[in-house]
Amino acid sequence: MVDENEVEGAAQEFGGTVQDAVGGLAGDAKMQAEGKWNKAAGQAKQTFGEAAEEVREQVKNKPLTALAIVAGVFLTLGFLAKR
Repeated sequence: MVDENEVEGAAQEFGGTVQDAVGGLAGDAKMQAEGKWNKAAGQAKQTFGEAAEEVREQVKNKPLTALAIVAGVFLTLGFLAKR
């Protein structure tokens, strides 16, 4: 199963690559910079999607471990909130 962020990120990365190339050919530094930005944002979104998918798989395969981690995080946050 593919996370929607992976697909959107790949599309945004591709669009940024094209925008960067067109900006370079046209001599438009602003378009080229926007393309580089969109490419980087797409890569980040794609990485987030991959990580989210991995977390889903781990929770599905090891639910008790996931529950223990969540409990530990909330206990830590509760302890820090009291300080």
